[in-house]
Amino acid sequence: MDTAMILIGQYDSPFVRRVGIALMLYGLAFEHRPWSAFGDADKIRPYNPLTRVPTLVLDDGEVLTESHLMLDYLDSLVAADRRMFPTGEPARHQALRIAALATGLGDKSVSLFYEKRLHENASDLWVGRCRTQIESVLAALDADRAARPGAYWFGDRIGHADVAVAAVLRFLGEAHPGLVPLAGFPALEAHAARLEALPVFQAIFQPFIPPA
Repeated sequence: MDTAMILIGQYDSPFVRRVGIALMLYGLAFEHRPWSAFGDADKIRPYNPLTRVPTLVLDDGEVLTESHLMLDYLDSLVAADRRMFPTGEPARHQALRIAALATGLGDKSVSLFYEKRLHENASDLWVGRCRTQIESVLAALDADRAARPGAYWFGDRIGHADVAVAAVLRFLGEAHPGLVPLAGFPALEAHAARLEALPVFQAIFQPFIPPA
């Protein structure tokens, strides 16, 4: 009897959340273990020596440890016309670019959070640099989204790029409230609102919980 995949990590991580949403949209069975990379490191380590999330344990016991790799694997399990990354060019590399910008924005947001969390006097230079990078990525994403009038970024179906952007925007707003108001990026603000209203986004969700 086949076992379900196991998704490890809390949904306040945009990287865990994007994988959980893809699993739900694809109708793939999985078990969610909402373990923290901090408080539950000993539980995660047997699966992932990096003790990072997301960690995805496949039904054959193999373990994937990076969200893009997980999505690439999930895409392989469904018919080509259902895959959430476009299969043809130029849409494929365009969607990969948007997703990469979004995940890079997520990485920068996480780094900035820990800089502020771990240092009583965070470096103004580092904080300023992070803010500039965040604003620049938001501006690039907003311009690209504004140029695409469809309900979703690359057509009439939700894709991995859509999910990545919305999940990261939610994290940015909760981890850094007021840092960069989303009202300054109206195409992104509308995109995030549209996706967060979807049932799958409401099901795969957890408010941001700062690590202890």
